[in-house]
Amino acid sequence: MNMILNPAPSAPPTSMPNGTTRPQVRIVIVGHVDHGKSTLVGRLLHETGSLPEGKLEMLQAVSARRGMAFEWSFLLDALQTERDQGITIDTTQIRFRTNSRDIVLIDAPGHAEFLRNMITGASQADGAVLIIDALEGVRDQTRRHGYLLHLLGVKQVAVVVNKMDRVDFSAERFKAISDEFSAHLQVLGVTPTAVIPISARDGDGVAARTDRIGWYAGPTVVEALDRLEPARPLEALALRLPVQAIYKFDDRRIVAGRIESGSLSAGDEIVIMPAGKIARIKTVESWPETPIAGRQGAGRSVGITLDRELFVERGDTIAHTATGPRETRRLRARIFWLHDKELAKGDQILLRCGPKESRATVVAIEKAVDPGELASVENKAIGLNHVGEIDISLSNPIATDPYTENPRTGRLVIEVAGRIAGGGLVLSVDAGQRAVPVDIVPVESALRPDERSARYRHNGAVVWLTGLPAAGKSTLAKALERRLFTNGGSPILLDGDTLRAGLNGDLGFSAADRSENIRRLAEVATHLARNGHIAIVAAVSPAREDRAAARRIADTLFREIHIATPAEVCEGRDPKGHYKKARAGALASFTGIGNDYQRPEAAELTIDTSSRTVADATDEIERMLQQSGVLFDEVADLAANI
Repeated sequence: MNMILNPAPSAPPTSMPNGTTRPQVRIVIVGHVDHGKSTLVGRLLHETGSLPEGKLEMLQAVSARRGMAFEWSFLLDALQTERDQGITIDTTQIRFRTNSRDIVLIDAPGHAEFLRNMITGASQADGAVLIIDALEGVRDQTRRHGYLLHLLGVKQVAVVVNKMDRVDFSAERFKAISDEFSAHLQVLGVTPTAVIPISARDGDGVAARTDRIGWYAGPTVVEALDRLEPARPLEALALRLPVQAIYKFDDRRIVAGRIESGSLSAGDEIVIMPAGKIARIKTVESWPETPIAGRQGAGRSVGITLDRELFVERGDTIAHTATGPRETRRLRARIFWLHDKELAKGDQILLRCGPKESRATVVAIEKAVDPGELASVENKAIGLNHVGEIDISLSNPIATDPYTENPRTGRLVIEVAGRIAGGGLVLSVDAGQRAVPVDIVPVESALRPDERSARYRHNGAVVWLTGLPAAGKSTLAKALERRLFTNGGSPILLDGDTLRAGLNGDLGFSAADRSENIRRLAEVATHLARNGHIAIVAAVSPAREDRAAARRIADTLFREIHIATPAEVCEGRDPKGHYKKARAGALASFTGIGNDYQRPEAAELTIDTSSRTVADATDEIERMLQQSGVLFDEVADLAANI
């Protein structure tokens, strides 16, 4: 929820990115639930004259109608759910002005259940205000918030000790809390910019030092905010344009995305990472103006056309050739873990850096601790709400930067089984990877897709047959191949075992190697499909995530067929699906893979070969291909007459 409040009178015209001569600072305010964050924010808006006219009176009237005493926190609790539960569950962005700064204040949740949202808010911040209840003191959640700020690279932290009225404005109580939490932050390498005693409800210490805190000589909250430094302007960093989509308009192929840092203009020489393809920007496109002139900077969503035909895909990163990001299959990250199941060495994860994703394996874990503990003990796994530093091996190369070099591209998110499981910072990338891209220019086919489809009477497709070992995948794949070829089509069989003996002969059977095996199969099959062929893949592919990755590679070309033959039937066949007494090797294969097999949840077609003839099953596959637009009607008619 974004709340943009009317600022004080407009500033003189300037050249700053925020449209003023004043720097803009993004600040996240965090703290344990009920320690008074929302009250402080409401009071700050009032003290800086940033409330829209009549807003305060309107909320006071609403409170009176409800029979409730007015609270400053009502200014932020705009969601009915929050008012009912009495806790903040979303991040709210508020803009206001101090004497020398334009402030974007991000109010983040304090409740333990909403740490994911808090990470989202803190990841955008240049500095932080961390609030502590003077009566309750430093809590485990407070320490976690401190560690999270460290984790997300926030170095400027002002600590506010709120509700001093509840401890009679005791200087001794304030000093005890200040000393305890300052020591905790310093262990993390963070020195607080100020520790401030306040009463947010009454206004003491927010914008003025009152008699009740006469013993305190430091800055008020408003003065502390004025002293925080803005981050280095994003336009001053190297160009980073993650590719979000590719569009085809008339004869233009437009690569679209948002400029995360740096700037670009027509004529710039750029590199597309991680592949290392080099081109020049031909035009910069934007709606409704197209094309647009001049240099476009960070925060602008643009489309660009290139001076040469290159294969570009979602998740690629566009940069200037002299300052490209590092391409790597190995990186080190500091993460905060949010999943119920511990993260351990050897675990398989899905890693996202911006729009780019890759299957990955955790190869090492260090400094796995509970940030709520003062005396942290390192563990070999990272538990729920704990942190750690991990080394990650990636199945696919990605292009990224350490967060110290570029905070916009140096953050990552980890997903497990379709759920966000953690997030953090890229600390370093493998120094052994090349930093300078190689000018690789893929050659497009001389034949257009429509020329091939006119000859074969079908469109390209990836037909992926998955199922238990000995379920009958290869038998059906060969029958389908023969049927399509007889009908004049161009099918190509890619059997998993056959490729294991050649292209994928360097891979073993670990989870990571199995994922890489499927990735290579998908890449080859997709290349064939894009050139008009029907690639028929017969592979156990037991992991649902691996098959999902294959679908992402092939995109709309992908058709998944689950060969759902029962396990007891498969055990009585040889490895290629024929009814025979199973060999010992086949049983071993079935036991090793079959027990781990994850059935498809949304396959285009499911076939049980124990109750169908090969011809019937092939007919059903052919009908599915015809109904989904792969086979032309004429092909289906011809098949019916054979």
